[in-house]
Amino acid sequence: MTQSQTIGRFKALMGGAALAVLALGIEPRAALAEVTAFKQAVAETASVNRDIAAFYRETKFEPIWTGDNELHRARRAALLVAVSRAGLYGLPTDNYDPEKLRARMASVQGERALGALEVELSETLVLFSRHMQTGILNPRKLMSGIKRDAPLRDPISYLRDFTEGDPDAFFRTIVPTSGEYTRLVRAKFELERTVAGGGWGAQVQSDKVSPGDGGPAVVALRNRLIAMGYLDRSNTAVYDGALQKAVQEYQSDQGLEPDGVAGPATLRAINVPASERLKSVLVAMERERWLNKPRGKRHILVNIPDFKARIIDDDKVTFETRSVVGKDQPDRETPEFSDVMEYMEINPYWNVPRSIATEEYLPAMRRNRNAAGHLQVIDGRGNIVPRSAINFARYTGRTFPFNLRQPPSNSNALGLVKFMFPNKYNIYLHDTPAKSLFSREVRAFSHGCVRLSEPFEFAYALLAKQVDDPVNYFQSRLQSGQNTRVTLEEPVPVHLIYRTAYTDARGRVKFRADIYGRDAQVYRALQNAGVALSSVQG
Repeated sequence: MTQSQTIGRFKALMGGAALAVLALGIEPRAALAEVTAFKQAVAETASVNRDIAAFYRETKFEPIWTGDNELHRARRAALLVAVSRAGLYGLPTDNYDPEKLRARMASVQGERALGALEVELSETLVLFSRHMQTGILNPRKLMSGIKRDAPLRDPISYLRDFTEGDPDAFFRTIVPTSGEYTRLVRAKFELERTVAGGGWGAQVQSDKVSPGDGGPAVVALRNRLIAMGYLDRSNTAVYDGALQKAVQEYQSDQGLEPDGVAGPATLRAINVPASERLKSVLVAMERERWLNKPRGKRHILVNIPDFKARIIDDDKVTFETRSVVGKDQPDRETPEFSDVMEYMEINPYWNVPRSIATEEYLPAMRRNRNAAGHLQVIDGRGNIVPRSAINFARYTGRTFPFNLRQPPSNSNALGLVKFMFPNKYNIYLHDTPAKSLFSREVRAFSHGCVRLSEPFEFAYALLAKQVDDPVNYFQSRLQSGQNTRVTLEEPVPVHLIYRTAYTDARGRVKFRADIYGRDAQVYRALQNAGVALSSVQG
């Protein structure tokens, strides 16, 4: 047989995988001799998946699962155990179908069927590993408000790591290791047990329950708080001091005013069924997988629906302040993303965003050139242009050639300091003259940026890492009235997240309202991907 005939025969046997095998440098006659029905089936089955095909080219189409030896049996067993437990982590068990895999393993006959099974097991490993480690969904494709990419790994790396070490140990390494994820898994289990037991009891049928009250509404309130772990068992039918204290603790955990009165907002939260809270935890677990990467020894965490900004050092909250976030409007919602804070600006200018300048201020200036007199008009070279030199009526939002800027002052829209992590969304943290908004329970009022209740203290906490006296350092620059940039010697990662369920260090779950409706969308997407409450209970 000539060389060309040998290659032709080999291609006929191996189909589309022939070139891949020849690319390994194997001599055609030797390659033909090594071809088995198993290898041909592996090559053909894997050819539709570029990553799986590349891995098997590395192994010369040798099996990693289907051999009759102790190592391969251990790998198969480890995979089956792992995917059988997928529901514990809120993953779509049916995507990996462990029962079908068991049946295939038990009934497989012939080399070609064995080769196809070999590839199916590898595909299952990669799919399960990716779901476990970096999430089921692609966050950026879900909705415009999520500007985050999951930290995806090269699929081949899963197969390489799996074959190079202990099979059981591999599956332990792909579970997210953050304390938050571990606590959420525990919370999920507890909520599933609660749901299976019928929930937290009857809902409170009242608009308001106050200290000193008695009757069925008090009993229902008492029973739900007992079931939730906020109150020791009691037979009292009166809203006494113990019940008031439990209500206050519940209110604090849920971001409500801890006044000890079970008013409409408190009762709405208390009456949410355990099954709905379970959905929030499942979504939070998926979101935690999207952020499964080092967040920084020191980092800033802004949980949008919690209306809080925190500085985290070595996994501990070292500073916390209230925040105001974007309005619940499509063009004003605060987006979710991560970046790095590089500097703060004391006595900042407010460079008015183009959309605000043309949609809010220009119409007023067309009617009266002196409208919005607190703003400077700036040309393309950065020069201040006298309003008397401008005919505002001749411009539309599209043709307006100027920028608007507010100089530093106590009434500046950004307050007296802003904290910059330059990004294409023009989002940053800043002070504000509108202090009264921080007393509200729901604080979604901005155009998208995050306002801080205690911006000076936030600045001191950041500066304490690089100056001996951060208060005087900051105040001296503030009192100068001059626009001053202070570079952070060690830039700090910033993570803007959206969690309607999260835990504290004790493991207690705290819930927040889905202010933008994002978690409802994420849960629907998880359902469409195969996640269901009925499949993860127990």
